[in-house]
Amino acid sequence: MAKDIDDRIQDLQDRRDGRSGESGGEVMRVPINIYEAGEALVVVAPLPGVMPDDITVVVDGGELHIAAAMRTPAAKEYLVHEWHYGPFERSVELPDGFGGGGSATYGNGQLAIRLMRGAGGGPVEVKPA
Repeated sequence: MAKDIDDRIQDLQDRRDGRSGESGGEVMRVPINIYEAGEALVVVAPLPGVMPDDITVVVDGGELHIAAAMRTPAAKEYLVHEWHYGPFERSVELPDGFGGGGSATYGNGQLAIRLMRGAGGGPVEVKPA
């Protein structure tokens, strides 16, 4: 069941402010790459260990918000644990003119978001690649 925009934004704010009850440790800042491709802005971000349904992408007020969390942490006693699996979060201001309709795909641990020129904002559905 899809959440409405207000619920998605509240989830993002809760994660940012440390009020989320999700396990997985400290919220990790997602590194991103952004480039223009014709009439679209493409944002690419690595999100290892999550599923497409666990990713929230929202365009709101000229900003892109990305959040993700793994469903359940692996019950292992690591000797070295440098690779984090979430929760992840990132907000970035969009260049002027972008923020219209969007699409997003997730596969092989990588999220790719395509935002068109224009206004509108709102949630962007993440589909498996």
